[in-house]
Amino acid sequence: MGRLRQKGKAGAAKAYVTRSAAVKKLQCSLADFRRLCILKGIYPREPRSRKKANKGSSAPTSFYYAKDIAYIAHEPVLKKLREHKAFAKKLSRALGRGEWTSAKALEENKPVYQLDHIIKERYPTFIDAVRDIDDALSMVFLFASLPSNARVSPSLVENCARLAAEWQLYIMHTKSLRKTFLSIKGVYYQAEVLDQVVTWLVPYQFTQSIPSDVDVRVMLTFLELYQTLLGFVLYKLYSNTGLVYPPPLDTRKDEGAAGVGAFQLQEASQMRPETSESGSKTVEVDGRKISSKSVRQAIKNIANADSTTAEIPADASVSGEQEDADEDFVPRPSKADNQVAQLPTLKSISILPTSLSTSLFSPYTFFISRETSRPIFEFLVRSFGGRIGWPASSGGGSPFEETDDSITHVIIDRPVVEKPNETPEERERRLRRKYVQPQWVVDCVNAGKILLEDLYAQGQTLPPHLSPFGEHEGAYDPVASAGDAMEVDDDSADESVEDAEETSPMAVPAVKAVNGDEAALRAAEIAAEAAGVDYATFNKELTRAKKRAGKEKAAADGEDRGEVDMNKMMMSNKQKKLYERMKHSQAKKATEKSKLEERKGQIGKEKKKRSREVDS
Repeated sequence: MGRLRQKGKAGAAKAYVTRSAAVKKLQCSLADFRRLCILKGIYPREPRSRKKANKGSSAPTSFYYAKDIAYIAHEPVLKKLREHKAFAKKLSRALGRGEWTSAKALEENKPVYQLDHIIKERYPTFIDAVRDIDDALSMVFLFASLPSNARVSPSLVENCARLAAEWQLYIMHTKSLRKTFLSIKGVYYQAEVLDQVVTWLVPYQFTQSIPSDVDVRVMLTFLELYQTLLGFVLYKLYSNTGLVYPPPLDTRKDEGAAGVGAFQLQEASQMRPETSESGSKTVEVDGRKISSKSVRQAIKNIANADSTTAEIPADASVSGEQEDADEDFVPRPSKADNQVAQLPTLKSISILPTSLSTSLFSPYTFFISRETSRPIFEFLVRSFGGRIGWPASSGGGSPFEETDDSITHVIIDRPVVEKPNETPEERERRLRRKYVQPQWVVDCVNAGKILLEDLYAQGQTLPPHLSPFGEHEGAYDPVASAGDAMEVDDDSADESVEDAEETSPMAVPAVKAVNGDEAALRAAEIAAEAAGVDYATFNKELTRAKKRAGKEKAAADGEDRGEVDMNKMMMSNKQKKLYERMKHSQAKKATEKSKLEERKGQIGKEKKKRSREVDS
């Protein structure tokens, strides 16, 4: 006879634990339980049958895996939280009794927990950490722009600002920035770090305020984890690039609001103390005396030499471990084939010439006007190799003044104002420079090339600013002109159909040949014009042809509907739900696109109507 299964002790009732039961088992408060779940990456689960998981009860509650709760029970942070609870009781008792010496001793020995082991658990490899820092960067940049108050301490804001500046310095130094977008929420940036795409959001420099209905404690718990994660990631990135971390901070420039320019990047070799000849260690290898200085010189020569011509000096010997660290591939001649293919290595890839887009602004020197956001465009220009300056009202540390003759572009965001007292020297300087609006810099970055400055000149109406981030195929494009040919003028739409049929014998077959191709559409328009058909009639015929094609397509879809229904019958419930969600999202995107195209047509008609009124 098999083992009997008792109700509530097997199956879903054993695999899931309610939140109240988890808090009771861990013997901690609800706030500490939430903090532990955030730090360890544990979140509620949805069982298949809530009634079975809750042992027959249908009361609304949150469920967690029992294994996850058992995993938290052995967490060192939980032990520290319990110690902190006991510390708070002792401190309040000492303060209540007036025992100031004991209270001071308790405060000095306050229990503090570390999150280093949690970072190692959640991110086994460095690539995993880099792949998961999108939210961390967005959160750090958000808190770096918040004002300090009772809930957000000044030291926390300062630390977030330091981490944000260190990340921007690394991106500017390695020229890893790829895309950017100016949105209503803020500025979206996308960089490529170690072949991983990292996207983060930076809010605009406005006076921020924390809403009262936002639970700051939850956000601070996430921020605590993200600060530790970014500290590890930045240290590794700086070390791999050969830079000192943390970068030294110039206090004088920082007090002058220099921002990112207050940090100084230094190579790690500059910080190493030089050893004397007498202090160098000498080792005898194969009958030759090798000093530590000669070994360091050999490693330096390997690092500086080209990958195809790098040779180790004869008077130096490098161990096998150092050869593995350099990761150099030395081709060996094969007996079977004399031609040896040159395989790419980490060193050969790193010395490849950078693409044109990464040094986009290197030939130019920019100057920012006082109304332009300096942190945004300083980051963009320096990330693509350009030089940039700013007035004293935007902060200190500008590398050059406004009168510098090397300035090629001025980023300005105010209307054109004539200067009656302009000197000849100022006029010559103004004519020599290009005055562009801030959107020109962003559009050049997204396009990967220098665009014409005339469209973005001071006082001009700017072209639409489009998002460069992974738009789905067939999405609405405001700059596309294919939909303009379908706009039907209101006055021309009143003409009769009989006139169109009599005057368009050659236009109808031409319209039928058009299948959404702009070249074919243009050819049909020329054929209709040669036949003496006016544009309004041609548009009517085009609309009819497209309606007829739509009906034919609908009929064809109706024939295929039966086959689709048969295929859905063969699907499982999970596959059916996934298929329905896909179809719903596709229909939603198509509806949004049609609405935008319709709105664009209405705006075009209004513009034409206004222009006719002005002409008349």
